Amino acid sequence: MALDFQRYIGLFVSEAGDHLTALGRDLVALEQAVRAGGAEAQLRPLIDSIFRHAHSVKGMSASMELPAIAALAHKAEDLVDVFRGDAGRVEPACIDLLLTTGDALADMVQASGRNERPPADADLMKRLVDMARRLKAGLPLVQGPPTEPPPGPGRGAAPPAAAPPAEPAAEAPPAPPPAAAPAEPEPAAGPVQRLRLEVEIAPACPVPAVRAFLVVKKLSALGANLASAPAVEELKAGRLPDGRITVWMETAEPVERLKRALGQISDLGRVEIEVEAALAEPVAHAAAAHGAGSAAEPSRTVRVRTEILDGFVDAVGELLLATARIREVGRALPDQYRPPLDEGVDRLHAIVKDLHDKVMAVRMTPLATVTERLPRAARDVARKLGRQVEVEIQGSEIELDRAILEELADPLTHVLRNAVDHGIEAPHLRLLAGKPAAGRITVTARRDRDRVVVELSDDGQGMDTARLREAAVTRGTLSADQAAALTDREALLLACLPGLSTAEKVTDVSGRGVGLDAVKRTVEAVGGVLEIESAPGVGTRIVLRLPLTVAVQPVLLVGVGTEVLGLPISKVHGAAHVVYSTLDRSRGEPILPYDGELVPVYDLATLLGFTATGRDERAVVVAEVSDGRIGLAVDALLGQQEAVLKPLGTPLGAVSGLSAVTVMGNGRPVFILDVQRLLAA
Repeated sequence: MALDFQRYIGLFVSEAGDHLTALGRDLVALEQAVRAGGAEAQLRPLIDSIFRHAHSVKGMSASMELPAIAALAHKAEDLVDVFRGDAGRVEPACIDLLLTTGDALADMVQASGRNERPPADADLMKRLVDMARRLKAGLPLVQGPPTEPPPGPGRGAAPPAAAPPAEPAAEAPPAPPPAAAPAEPEPAAGPVQRLRLEVEIAPACPVPAVRAFLVVKKLSALGANLASAPAVEELKAGRLPDGRITVWMETAEPVERLKRALGQISDLGRVEIEVEAALAEPVAHAAAAHGAGSAAEPSRTVRVRTEILDGFVDAVGELLLATARIREVGRALPDQYRPPLDEGVDRLHAIVKDLHDKVMAVRMTPLATVTERLPRAARDVARKLGRQVEVEIQGSEIELDRAILEELADPLTHVLRNAVDHGIEAPHLRLLAGKPAAGRITVTARRDRDRVVVELSDDGQGMDTARLREAAVTRGTLSADQAAALTDREALLLACLPGLSTAEKVTDVSGRGVGLDAVKRTVEAVGGVLEIESAPGVGTRIVLRLPLTVAVQPVLLVGVGTEVLGLPISKVHGAAHVVYSTLDRSRGEPILPYDGELVPVYDLATLLGFTATGRDERAVVVAEVSDGRIGLAVDALLGQQEAVLKPLGTPLGAVSGLSAVTVMGNGRPVFILDVQRLLAA
């Protein structure tokens, strides 16, 4: 691959991946709309959107000189184009084939990011061509090989080597890209002309300068570029102030071919081509045009690698810690030097805090980056199980810290798969129960003060608390008396116990008892809480209460002997000062009356293996764990503090009960406790 393209391969992988994700999402929506009997006016926008995504991937890959990706995307585009002419021809087999093609394209795009150039699947391309041909001819779609002979050599279990490439051969050459329309004869080259081309980049394009550079690169293959405004060096530096580029060139190619070549580049707006008799000071002319448009410079966005952003966040966190350290050192200075130092530190802290807030705003990412995959995941599981599912997503514009979203992707997908497998009934059972044949899963997100609440609910058969109790007793987790004493809310949380499953058989979807326990563990690891609500015959609702960010969290500092430890405020319900020896006891363990219930109390020093101080006057922190509330007896409450949390490395990461570490203003490290893991150790 040419060196110029290496600079943009990462951007290509990112943007093409976005288009392919959107293509899959729209295909699933189209299938649901067809199943619901949607009118052509409802189907048309989805079909057009699918076509645009396939066309964009084709154009981008052709511009990046990736002919195999362009060829496969072109065949998918041809099939979708049939639907544009007749929306009534959309069938489940077409959706299946296009989704398979989208997956293949995604794999090829990812491979291109690793400097690989995998060939297009010849069999897949043949199936796309055959299906488009049958639809155009009004023939029925069949499973397996078609009954009538194909246009090329015959098909069999082992077709001749020349047969698969028969259709895509027109697109094998990497350049020039106009081979995307082989059915039309190319216009003959004419006399050399001097042309002025003005191309506007679409306002929604995230990287307009890159698009403009691809315009110049594309035109250079079709003629001699004389000048451009802005210049190529400006484009490589990411500067395209007025969102358009002007190119002067000499070429013998007809105007129609130039327009078609530019049409393969995505995110282009208006394209104007003017034939000039002579080129009169093009650079000066371009500068005038640049100056005229620079007064109203549009806002632009820049893609940043996540490693750089993470490093930026860490650096700002270190600044916050350094500021706290300076403040701590200043307290030892004589009084006459303190006021100016305190004033400077306050100013520095305000600036660093503002910088931190801006950096965290950059890290905030819409929930849509995770939820847009869910309809496709539900559709695939439902097809495998012979069920019908519709997924509705609300509040996907809500933003969370990117670090939380990365952890949330797998748990949400697993909860969704559980809803399809365990919750949604087979169509005939739903009809017998008076429900629509297609089950409905709703994913809703909303802000709740400094937290985000994500709910996934279904209208399926609900969870059977009696079976959950029975499974817990059979597995030996609880005694029969303990299981019977659980409330329904507590019994539902038994589904989160490791290894517990009520599935009658093990499948490749579920049934192994591995799932909700991992979901709960992941949610709690980022400072969240998982809740389950269910009613038999009505459905189930899984609620995830998540913090907005994990980089900076408020913690409660407590003293245990000579050690200082931190507890996440999100897990703390309250605290009380007690005389430890006077606490009532149940089965030999102290209990604390709190908020209308009796809370078991554990000595934090004993849990951590510290030497007990023997103090009788203690503070008890009431914290939330998976099966209710517990009390932690500590020696002192040291106050609340905003902590910059750092992940634990080896070997501390393997220590049960520790989740992160922060540094106080005096330079002392403070470990943040994971109460749930501490009790389980």
